[in-house]
Amino acid sequence: MVSNIQRLTLALCLIWAAPAGAAPDLRLSFPAQAEQTALRSETMDSVQIATGAYQGGKLPSLRAVGPLRQVAWRIAMERPSTLQLMQMLRDQVVAAGYQVIFDCESDDCGGFDFRFATEILPEPEMHIDLGDFRYLSAQRPGVSGPEYLTLLVSRSPQDGFVQLIQLGGVAEPVAVTSGEGPAPTPINASANVPNDLAARLDQGLPIVLEDLDFPSGSGTLEDQDYASLTALAAWLAVHPNASVTLVGHTDGSGGLAANLALSKQRAASVRALLISRFNLPTTQIASEGIGPFAPRSEDQTPEGRSKNRRVEVIVTPTQ
Repeated sequence: MVSNIQRLTLALCLIWAAPAGAAPDLRLSFPAQAEQTALRSETMDSVQIATGAYQGGKLPSLRAVGPLRQVAWRIAMERPSTLQLMQMLRDQVVAAGYQVIFDCESDDCGGFDFRFATEILPEPEMHIDLGDFRYLSAQRPGVSGPEYLTLLVSRSPQDGFVQLIQLGGVAEPVAVTSGEGPAPTPINASANVPNDLAARLDQGLPIVLEDLDFPSGSGTLEDQDYASLTALAAWLAVHPNASVTLVGHTDGSGGLAANLALSKQRAASVRALLISRFNLPTTQIASEGIGPFAPRSEDQTPEGRSKNRRVEVIVTPTQ
């Protein structure tokens, strides 16, 4: 039997690997009302993708060529936090099949020099606070070769700012939502949480989210109501000082690297849905994936493999 601590340790030790096959579209959602401030689309262009911090007069980078999409948003946020905003977006990027190449914060990126060596839309479409910005670059395999992505997050006193660059893959623009859809689902923290889920989490025991619906081979959670997520959100609202880790699992069929990547994508997809739908703090929920390493049933039958494909909730041990 694998203990909770062993599960978490194994999850943190595994190396992210890119999935095989076609990757899902990236559909960003934001924690507040978002206004698109700029859009640039080219059928063929090149862009510099930072792979390290600016130092010694140089910016480690690679030059990618392909169809280009560059877009920026202003996000109406009270006391915007670049850390929380980037964490939410990072989870969505990973859920869409990207592998992070490099990420950094302000001075660790190289400060002023990094900002002006990086492809950025001009003010006021994209505002950069040189004392508080974050950068991420990532890639994933595509049908026509590698696909690249960069995210740049900064803020003003009243608003958050996000720039997304995508390059490679198909020429059509990737579908992106700006957060103008339905408001987050309210949580009734005083409502009764189902006894089984609440009792197990109160005791620090793991519980499987049995009703989640992932298409075969997909890391994207179907957009529908799930009683388990509503119950988990209610429990987290009742316990604001608690935190959980969502751990994705797969069966043993297929390649190990693809299974590890798929398990991470599924857990990250559940985390992103919980945060966006219920407006939960990003710091309260983490996600990991451990592929086929912790089966709960025999893997030789369809029924056993179905049981092994799951997302599990583990209460994060307090320090």
